[in-house]
Amino acid sequence: MSADLASQDPDLLRRLLRAKDRMDAASQEEWPVGRLAQVSGVSEAHFARSFRQAFGIPPHRYLLTRRIERAVALLRETDLSITDIAFDTGWSSLGTFGRTFRDITGDSPSAIRMRTRAATHDLARVPICIVSAAQRPDLKTAVSEKRRLATKGTNESEQQEVP
Repeated sequence: MSADLASQDPDLLRRLLRAKDRMDAASQEEWPVGRLAQVSGVSEAHFARSFRQAFGIPPHRYLLTRRIERAVALLRETDLSITDIAFDTGWSSLGTFGRTFRDITGDSPSAIRMRTRAATHDLARVPICIVSAAQRPDLKTAVSEKRRLATKGTNESEQQEVP
């Protein structure tokens, strides 16, 4: 939670936590801002602004983080196919899942599966809460912004090579 937390109404914070808990409990479901605002009992604009102020991240990015965390856990702990994991974690398109997964984690789902399985014996003695925190995706930047910056960097390097 951010430093602005003390300036928010405790009743509003409880309602924001209720919406956050709902996303945590059912991250595979669709959670548009309107639905979350209804859970919190506030307007959509007020919800989005207050959620970001309280938790330091917009609601959609928070949901993406939860979905990717769950997908990584399923890749590590089960033998489910990547397609099944994509649909089980709330994605309606395998392509969107793969692209977003790569944008957030830097690797494909299959690469993450291979790497985490190879490293499992190294982490056996570390508490799962510590492992989960260390593997949590960093979504300080929007996925679309990451793509734009990556594309911009590619274009700049191509332009520099041309005399």
